[in-house]
Amino acid sequence: MLQGVGRGVSDDVALSVRGLKTHFLLGKGWAGRRDKVRAVDGVDFDLRRGEVLGLVGESGSGKTTLGRSVVRLVEPTEGSIQLDGVDFRQLKGRRLRQARRRLQIIFQDPYASLSPRMQIGQIVAEPLRLHRLIQPGQARERVIELLDRVGIEPYFIHRYPHEMSGGQRQRIAIARSLGLQPELIVADEPVSALDVSVQAQILSIFLDLKRRDGISMLFISHDVGVVERIADRIAVMYRGLVMEEAKTDTLIREPLHPYTQALLSAVPSARPGEKRKRIHLTGEPPPATEELRGCPFASRCPIVEEICRTVTPPLEAKEPGHRVACHLVASK
Repeated sequence: MLQGVGRGVSDDVALSVRGLKTHFLLGKGWAGRRDKVRAVDGVDFDLRRGEVLGLVGESGSGKTTLGRSVVRLVEPTEGSIQLDGVDFRQLKGRRLRQARRRLQIIFQDPYASLSPRMQIGQIVAEPLRLHRLIQPGQARERVIELLDRVGIEPYFIHRYPHEMSGGQRQRIAIARSLGLQPELIVADEPVSALDVSVQAQILSIFLDLKRRDGISMLFISHDVGVVERIADRIAVMYRGLVMEEAKTDTLIREPLHPYTQALLSAVPSARPGEKRKRIHLTGEPPPATEELRGCPFASRCPIVEEICRTVTPPLEAKEPGHRVACHLVASK
């Protein structure tokens, strides 16, 4: 459940993120000045145990950087990442290695994330060996068990990634992450490179992980239709910030932020006969190298007012369980 800054972390919260910023320094420019890309510029959220939080937004909104920052593949610039009340950012050495077992990430391109020099059985067994979770003679049995969970036959253990289809490679990536029995999975665009029919099969695996294993997930995608099928809640990102957050059915049925409304207007309706009025946005988002002044969506917003250009709106509850970062959306 997403909550505001300053609230206590309850026992059912698996992950708590506060004030997370991830900036990337660029080379020196004119007069020796060093610019920085503000990929994630102050994000707060809580993720409950067994919950799937969908993270959507257009390319460049900071979704992937946020996901990688949470598992510390990219080191955040500021903020805290708490696992059961322990700040994950402060862990080092052995304690960090132990904590990493609880957090796993599944990448968008399974071919790039699987070693082409290793057989499938070796790929799935590698994290088990690194964390010393199996004896040498137990590897084959455990690997076959994990592959069965994702619908891969045992005889594939001797094949290489280039001999597998895209959907099969993504199943392998999921099986590898399950070996460490994680409590939380960051899924970064895990079905965007797959055919629609294969997407449905992979989403079924994620739904099984949620229902059967109770694994919490941060599910990242630019496709709202995909996220709608799996997420309990959805957070909409734009230019490194969360613009709106609510339960999935609430956000799809009644989006309040102008950016969310435009985003959803581009998604074909699954209901026969229903037509959505397309909202065409003009203008450009503010450069990610500039410090934010006002609302990041002001340059493209169809209802912008002067306050939007000068004061950054806080992400606050406009309705129970529905937070929006917009000056022009009234609270109820």
